[in-house]
Amino acid sequence: MNYEEAVRYIEDIPKFTKKHTFDHTLQFLKRLGDPCRGRKVLHVAGTNGKGSVCAYMQAILLSEGKTVGFFTSPHLVRHNERIKINGVDITDKDFVEVFERVREITVQMQKEGISHPSYFEFLYAMAMTAFEKAEVEFVILETGLGGRLDATNSYPRPLLTVITSIGLDHTEILGDTIEKIAAEKAGIIKKGVPVFYDGTIEESSVIIERTAAEAGAPCRKISKDAFEILEITEKDIAFLPGSEYDNNTVWRVRGTGVYQVMNAMLAIAAMEFVFDGCMHMEKWRQALARTQWPGRMEEILPGVILDGAHNLAAVERFIESVNAQPKCDIVVLFSAVAEKDYEHMICTLCQGVQAKAYVIAKLEDKRGEGARELAEVFRRYTDVPVYTEESMEEAFTLALRQKGENGRLYCLGSLYLIGELKRIIGGLNA
Repeated sequence: MNYEEAVRYIEDIPKFTKKHTFDHTLQFLKRLGDPCRGRKVLHVAGTNGKGSVCAYMQAILLSEGKTVGFFTSPHLVRHNERIKINGVDITDKDFVEVFERVREITVQMQKEGISHPSYFEFLYAMAMTAFEKAEVEFVILETGLGGRLDATNSYPRPLLTVITSIGLDHTEILGDTIEKIAAEKAGIIKKGVPVFYDGTIEESSVIIERTAAEAGAPCRKISKDAFEILEITEKDIAFLPGSEYDNNTVWRVRGTGVYQVMNAMLAIAAMEFVFDGCMHMEKWRQALARTQWPGRMEEILPGVILDGAHNLAAVERFIESVNAQPKCDIVVLFSAVAEKDYEHMICTLCQGVQAKAYVIAKLEDKRGEGARELAEVFRRYTDVPVYTEESMEEAFTLALRQKGENGRLYCLGSLYLIGELKRIIGGLNA
């Protein structure tokens, strides 16, 4: 089987399977030989910021000469992005190799009347198999949806857990309050395993601290008081960590997302625990300063910034980041999936950002909301021009034209949008 065939098979999995219990996941992994059992696993959950925290931890570990496997989701362009070894996406050849191993076990299970693993379980098993083969020392696991019932939560005892910012997202599955969603995310907390968490929101902090106390898990809260932002430029953000680090040393993170400073602080705190307080300050500073997590206030072309904000909390952080920049003409390219609470996202966006125009497109994905439907919502909350285009490429071309030479174009609303734009821009640059 070649790479394209393997990807088609994986994409077809949702058609003939469903989410399973941990017993099913554990049996599946056991048949694979329990890959990565006993390795140093760092488990990360949260609504927003998971991928960035994982990327920062990976960067610091690599700066220390450690070998690292990193399982993340979703991918933006290619499935390989989900499985990284030492900071590099798995090759097509290795992707097919681990696919065939996992598929072989799946066939055996089906012959015994055991149902096919879910899409996420299958990819998780592929990642763990790849990491075992590469003999990595550390494994970074980013949860998919939720935490408590996530397939990655089947790993029995990680080295530590991290919970990033909590917001209202996937409410139809996780619950309709911050407290309910926090309880699902806090489900990754294990007995005696240290947890580091974003303590910005009181409602979620209470739940995380209570869950940690019940599990006897050491709990460290990272609050806004843990750092001071010194400067926000068009390329990066300079900040000072709190007094437990060298408070005279300036750290930097790439991009203009102010939320990334909290994510960096979570990663630094977790790594301080991993290395028992022995920080190689300059190595770590350089590692963070080089790291850019794709689609998070990422300047992909001059004046063109992609941000994966796809829920209300993320849109609020996006607005904070945009308004911290020097004034200029702003154009917004927006799209969203139908099941999201996009009306609140749009209302907040229109009230918070002084844009000169909005360009709306429909995602290619079948879950995408129609451009006309989205545009109607925008027109309820803004008087500036709202344009729609039939294709994403036409929408991007129009948005660039509206931006002009000295303006900024921000693209947000869905990670699917970011993936589509990356494919378009990659084609333009080919």
